[in-house]
Amino acid sequence: MKKCSLPVDDLPPEELTSSDWVLSQKLEASLNQFFYAACQNVEGADERCSLTSLLSQCQWYITTKPQLTTLVIHCPDASVNWRVLEKIVPIAKLLEQFAISKICVYPPSDAGVPLEVRVDELDVYQQH
Repeated sequence: MKKCSLPVDDLPPEELTSSDWVLSQKLEASLNQFFYAACQNVEGADERCSLTSLLSQCQWYITTKPQLTTLVIHCPDASVNWRVLEKIVPIAKLLEQFAISKICVYPPSDAGVPLEVRVDELDVYQQH
C-alpha cells in the first residue's frame, strides 16, 4: 500500500465523529436546496417537461457518500424514467455548478438496470 506524504494533521480522521455526520447531513441538505432552486431557473415552456416537475414525480436526493457526490433519482415508471434520461445533459450542466460528479438514475425494478454515469462523461450524449 502506498504511504501518504501528508503531515498527520492534514490526514482525514480515522473515525468520523457525530459532528462530522451532522456537517455531512447539512451539506447534503444544502446541495439539495441549491440544485432544486437551479432547476427552477431552467424551466421549459412545457410544464410537463420542466425539471422541477419531472423531479417532483421521482424520489431524488444528493449524497456525499461514499467518495463521489452523487445525484440519485428513483423513477416511478418507465415513462418518467425515459423523460429523466432525455434531460440528463441539462441536469448534468446544473450539477457541474455544484461539483456534483455522478448521476444514478434508477428505473422501476421491472424496467431495466440503473444508469450510473459521471457528469464529465455526458458531453458525449450532447446533440450538436
